[in-house]
Amino acid sequence: MTTAAKSAPTGDDAPRTEKLPALEAPEPRPKPEPGAQPQPEPRPEPQAGPNPQAGPAGPESHPSGSTGRTSRGGRHRRRATRWRTFYFILWRDIFVTGRELAPFLGQVLVEPFFILFVFGKVLGNLGYTTPGFEQVLLPGVVALNSFLVSLQNTALPLAIDFSYTKEIEDRLLAPIPVVLVAIEKVLFGAIRGLIGSLVMIPIGLALLDHVSWPLHTLPATLGILTLGGLVGGTVGLTLGTLAPARHISIVFAMTLTPIMFTGATQFPWASLSHIRWFQILCTLNPLTYVSEAMRGLLLPSGGPHSIPLPICIGAIAVGCVVYGFIGIRGFHRRAQD
Repeated sequence: MTTAAKSAPTGDDAPRTEKLPALEAPEPRPKPEPGAQPQPEPRPEPQAGPNPQAGPAGPESHPSGSTGRTSRGGRHRRRATRWRTFYFILWRDIFVTGRELAPFLGQVLVEPFFILFVFGKVLGNLGYTTPGFEQVLLPGVVALNSFLVSLQNTALPLAIDFSYTKEIEDRLLAPIPVVLVAIEKVLFGAIRGLIGSLVMIPIGLALLDHVSWPLHTLPATLGILTLGGLVGGTVGLTLGTLAPARHISIVFAMTLTPIMFTGATQFPWASLSHIRWFQILCTLNPLTYVSEAMRGLLLPSGGPHSIPLPICIGAIAVGCVVYGFIGIRGFHRRAQD
């Protein structure tokens, strides 16, 4: 039996085998010697170029100094903005008063005019008052006008603004602290009270007989009337923030009349020595010290005794601080409601 031997394929029938390129092995890292610290890999150096966060080129920059100057400049600008806003708000209120001058004068002149006319003119002609009473009455009525006009023009607008018109919200949105808004209300009321009291001086001199007003006392009387307007404004701030608008008329009826008749406006405080309880009651009224300070400046040396001027100024200052603190706290509370 014969078998055919298989012959190996030759020529084009043979399968082709391709050789792949050999992969290069990475170079081995040298092993660190024992006890040696490993060396960090080198990083590529950043390319040189302008730094957008860097400041302008200069000799040497001091970041802490520039930051301090910037913060101080910002504080100065904010402070200037606050006081500029405070000035414009106050000027707006004064401008509105100028446009409504006739109603304002009618409001502040009617009551003190009739007090002077009835107590000083009518009762004097009827013989129910002693000679020299007009000179005692005029400084007290001028002080009364400074105090009450400031009180009313601070308390009543505040009660209305917080309750009905909500106009106070525009002022609270201004870039000034809430405390300055309250102080502006007090200062504006004091300006109105000062104007009302100054207008009463020539009216009293023309209406009453045997009265005088020395011109050399005018600067001191202006200072006392200003203090009287400020303490009246702080009392008005307290009443306007503590009393709701629907009860403001009741509050005025219960406070204005006692303030007017316990403020030593129609009589010297020292003459109450025989009515001790009423004298002590008048001592608690800040208006008493405004009236006594005015009499101490205007009455002759041989006239009725008055409370010394330094005590009056100190008592008025204490009243401003006490009522101002209470009023500003009440203003904060109403502003947050």
